[in-house]
Amino acid sequence: MTEKLYYLDPYVRETTAKVVEVKDLGNGLVEVLLDRTIFYPEGGGQPSDRGLIEGDGFVVEVTRVKERREIWHEGTLTGRLPREGEEVRLRLDWEWRYENMKNHTGQHILSAVLKRLYNLDTTGFQIFENYNKIEVNGELDWGMVTAAEIEANGIISEGIPVTVDEFKYLPDDIAETLRKHVSKVTDRVRIVTIGDIDRTPCGGTHVENTSEIGLIKVLRFYKKSRNLWRIEFVCGNRALKHLNRLLEDYWRALDEMPNKNRPLVERVGELKVELERLEEEKDSLRRELWRWKARALLEEAREIGGIRVVSYVEDAPMKDAQAFVVYLVDKNPNTVALVVGENYAVFAKNKNVAGISMNELLREVLSEAGGGGGGSDVLARGGGFRAKPEEVLELALEKLRGKLSVLVSRDLRKVRKSRCG
Repeated sequence: MTEKLYYLDPYVRETTAKVVEVKDLGNGLVEVLLDRTIFYPEGGGQPSDRGLIEGDGFVVEVTRVKERREIWHEGTLTGRLPREGEEVRLRLDWEWRYENMKNHTGQHILSAVLKRLYNLDTTGFQIFENYNKIEVNGELDWGMVTAAEIEANGIISEGIPVTVDEFKYLPDDIAETLRKHVSKVTDRVRIVTIGDIDRTPCGGTHVENTSEIGLIKVLRFYKKSRNLWRIEFVCGNRALKHLNRLLEDYWRALDEMPNKNRPLVERVGELKVELERLEEEKDSLRRELWRWKARALLEEAREIGGIRVVSYVEDAPMKDAQAFVVYLVDKNPNTVALVVGENYAVFAKNKNVAGISMNELLREVLSEAGGGGGGSDVLARGGGFRAKPEEVLELALEKLRGKLSVLVSRDLRKVRKSRCG
């Protein structure tokens, strides 16, 4: 059983250990089992530690630590494989570990405040690289979150000691004061106590005093389900870095504004109104352009069996091409439009054109030109073909002529039959 030095003293950054077992995972990856370790394995919402395992002739850059009965250190090996029984030096990525300690203890404080102020229970917790999240059951609003954040920062600034005790049989007086219930008879439980603020079972690593956390900042909160809210927050140096990034973005955005003396939110509001006006103007101009373009294309359209066929190669993106051809066929009965661009094709027809399916036509064309796609009887699109756009368009026209010719012949037979009758 690996000795868990991170529980005995979470502030130890370096130490020595002996290799118990090594697994070669291939591609330069290994797993190392040690007789003792300062590397915390992932669990309880806290990510695993990072760092180095150094020996004579090799270095393992530890990127993940997992507890599977034993504690395995996974990482990238440089040099030879470690040998069982040899002594190695362990070096933590201390900034990563210490920030995790701050953020984990900060979570305890925030959860305790939410429980005391609003009787909200924390049901989930996770530390990520740049932020943390907790999930609470109940209702939240900005006023509640702001009040909780202010109180949590007050607790941090008070410099309250954080203690950790381990029990096999939990005393009644302690069990009754826990924020989260735990069985009194267990395989050992660690209880983290923050003065008279919070007491809860936890297997993570924590700071010794709340003042070490420095700062807790709520980033946002939102509803996950009917009775579950998620709060994203960050503590310590990560909070300062996050705020610095926000301030940098703020000042850069302000520098781009025409009037720097006006509040940014006012300028953004004005820009939003202006953008909406320009979008309406652009839509109006687009519709006018489409009217002229449709008129020109219809004048050049060929007629097959009473159906006007508009066909051309398009330079615009498929989204714009599709929007136009849908407009074109909707406004003009007895019309089919075949548009091919760089690696896409859009086929559309007016709903009064019977007897031919755009989806069927597209599939026949792409079965020869390559690619894939699909759609409905009135609109189909696809891409991924190997041929040039002009070749695909000619192929589509050829197949459409064939289909329309069949329809014309069928209609003529019906007319003759009715006359004979």
